[in-house]
Amino acid sequence: MSTLTLYTNPWSRGRIARWMLEEIGQPYEAVVISYEKDIKSPDYLAINPMGKVPALKHGDMVITEVAAICTYLADQFPDKNLAPPVDSPLRGCYYRWLFFIAGPLEMATTATAFNWEITEKSASSIGSGRVIDVMSTLESALKKGPYLCGDQFTVADLLLASNLGWGMQFKTIEPRPVFSEYVERIQARPAHKRATELDDALAPLPG
Repeated sequence: MSTLTLYTNPWSRGRIARWMLEEIGQPYEAVVISYEKDIKSPDYLAINPMGKVPALKHGDMVITEVAAICTYLADQFPDKNLAPPVDSPLRGCYYRWLFFIAGPLEMATTATAFNWEITEKSASSIGSGRVIDVMSTLESALKKGPYLCGDQFTVADLLLASNLGWGMQFKTIEPRPVFSEYVERIQARPAHKRATELDDALAPLPG
């Protein structure tokens, strides 16, 4: 079996990728990339020219972007049931939320963090549209429960719970009750607890 190597930093989205690796339950090596010395070094830029973490190496294959890493792992290890089957009607729902999280939600939380104004006039030209519309769309989806794609926990839930939890902690997402309940329930998974313990041993998050 090809070796799995995660390039990460505990103060990064690498926490999400580690959680995914703990979900699939395969042996992997975690290489901590420091922001001070390693992140723009020639050796690491040869892995990810963006000079960002996380990155995953699986044999000779390198995958960057945390949503892509998690989606790739779900497809590589289908026996873990972390994605609807390709021929399932839920596959479209799964793709929808994967790209919503990596697109509009990421844009909306970034805009909030940096106080970028998205007006009624400019919203139609911005990928996220209005921040309030992003959050209300998610709230409506989560009220249908228990997961984004019906009764199956998928990578989309792992990514969304990570983004909501992070956003509420750092106040880029308002702590709506449905968000808080969802994050608490999803992050109660044993794999998340294992991943958090490993990363907190390197550098615990505040709070």
